[in-house]
Amino acid sequence: MAVTLKEVAERAGVSRSAVSRTFTDGASVSEKMRRKVQKAADDLGYSPNALASSLTTGRTKLIGLVSNNFHNPIFLEVFDLFTKGLQDRGLRPLLVNLSSEIDPESSVRMMRQYSVDGVVVASSTLPPGFSKAFRDAGVPVVHAFGRSASTPQVHVVGIDNVECGRMAARELVSRDYSHVAFLGGPEAATSTQDRYSGFMSEMGAHSKVKTSYSFADAYSFDAGRREMMRLLRQNPAQAYFCGDDVLSIGALSAIQDSKLTCPKDIGIIGLNDMEMSRWENINLTTIHQPIRQIVSSSIELMAGMLDEPDRLPEARIFPCSVVERGTLRPRSD
Repeated sequence: MAVTLKEVAERAGVSRSAVSRTFTDGASVSEKMRRKVQKAADDLGYSPNALASSLTTGRTKLIGLVSNNFHNPIFLEVFDLFTKGLQDRGLRPLLVNLSSEIDPESSVRMMRQYSVDGVVVASSTLPPGFSKAFRDAGVPVVHAFGRSASTPQVHVVGIDNVECGRMAARELVSRDYSHVAFLGGPEAATSTQDRYSGFMSEMGAHSKVKTSYSFADAYSFDAGRREMMRLLRQNPAQAYFCGDDVLSIGALSAIQDSKLTCPKDIGIIGLNDMEMSRWENINLTTIHQPIRQIVSSSIELMAGMLDEPDRLPEARIFPCSVVERGTLRPRSD
């Protein structure tokens, strides 16, 4: 049977309230008392009950981690970093899958039912209004991988997707391709819109290079493969900026199955630098997104909001960089 708080108090020779204060963050207790209680707890193998503690403090330490793209392998890394990072701060992650539910009001109700202390929305596709619904409901929220803005309505941590689009376009131009294309994810996704906008605006300065675009129906391997197979039946471009690594890998699969080679016949550049893109049989040239820093900064902001819920929203935007591998031909210079 589990050791009780009463047994720890008897072992330490103190009151039950003293034991309770010892294991309550911020409660007043002397160092001598803390050591005495901790020794008794260690001797008995006692662990404080987090749920019981929440009734005393009014804080559950639960942080809802909300995402809508569980099909993309990059989020395995994201979830791993988030759960470890939250736990290291004494917080408890609650993973919520919104793959088939994107109504913010429904999500707010769910988070209230679980009495979360805060919410991290981890998505590059959900619009800013989704996260704002939590803020409007009085729930501390951080939007990780969200859309950058000069005056954000909630805390946003991520990258400048417009600049990433420009960066990919410059890479393709530097390799003397005469026909390049953007192959994006879902057209309604904010990340797709921004990456497309940046790519097309940069290519507008290179009128001699033919530019085209298309969209896959999801950020997934199958969607990338389907869209590239469709493009290969028409007049494919010489090189593609696939707006995500997993789309790129799907596109590479279609290219290989069509008896073409990359980069000799068709070049590919992705975005994210997920672990799979580094595998020898993929070797994807891509744009590195600093996921570890984004997750760490998001957790830092969330922890700060728990102590200061009224702090003004800020946008933390991290720079990206091109990772040269083997799916684009060499630069002309």
